[in-house]
Amino acid sequence: MNREYHKWHSSALSRDMELLVFGTGGTPVLIFPTSMGRFFDYEDRRMIAAVGHKYETGQLQAFCVDSVDSESWYNKKVHPSQRAVRHNEYDQYLAEEVVPFIRARNQSPGLITTGCSFGGYHTINFALRHPDIVTDAISMGGGFDIHDFLNGYYDDNCYYNCPPDFVPGLSDGWYLDHIRRQRLVLATGENDICRDDNVRLSKIMDAKQIPHYLDVWLNGTGHDWPWWEQMAQKFLSSY
Repeated sequence: MNREYHKWHSSALSRDMELLVFGTGGTPVLIFPTSMGRFFDYEDRRMIAAVGHKYETGQLQAFCVDSVDSESWYNKKVHPSQRAVRHNEYDQYLAEEVVPFIRARNQSPGLITTGCSFGGYHTINFALRHPDIVTDAISMGGGFDIHDFLNGYYDDNCYYNCPPDFVPGLSDGWYLDHIRRQRLVLATGENDICRDDNVRLSKIMDAKQIPHYLDVWLNGTGHDWPWWEQMAQKFLSSY
């Protein structure tokens, strides 16, 4: 399987950022790590190998990005307003640096986002904020409410990065039309600590007439890599 390491200085983040690429073509997949995770975690946890044949045969191409969670939502050393600003800078890095990097290497239509746990948050949040860029989003064990990171603080930067808050308020026809064309998957387990977040967001999407698929796995499924590996096989194998 083709594997590439890339690193550049991000103008949006004012720091070096790293990523891994797997495969040579097919539908591009933007992959987010878990909470404060690294760009190599998805490979180390065998999530790439789980659908390795898709990357080897040119049906999918993975782009595993790094996180700045420890500088944004998880950074308790700074005021919550600064956490939100840092996340917006990360969003800018993704939209203005990573996506053009992907498009320069891969002309296939569509862009899938995916990730597990807090990576699931990034998966859905980035997709909903950029429905003109992302066509498919597959969250596995994601949690979407960021209020626990804010210590009671709230501003517009927080609001527009909290899907359970901003989705009910969406009224712009352009955004809603694009979002309603996306393939949105909320996969979780019956014993997943984030299950309620998925059920809640699903109900919100229903109320806004946003098509999506809520997939609650049974048989004791929880919040861990073995289940996410099976979810990745289920949802990415269909491409």
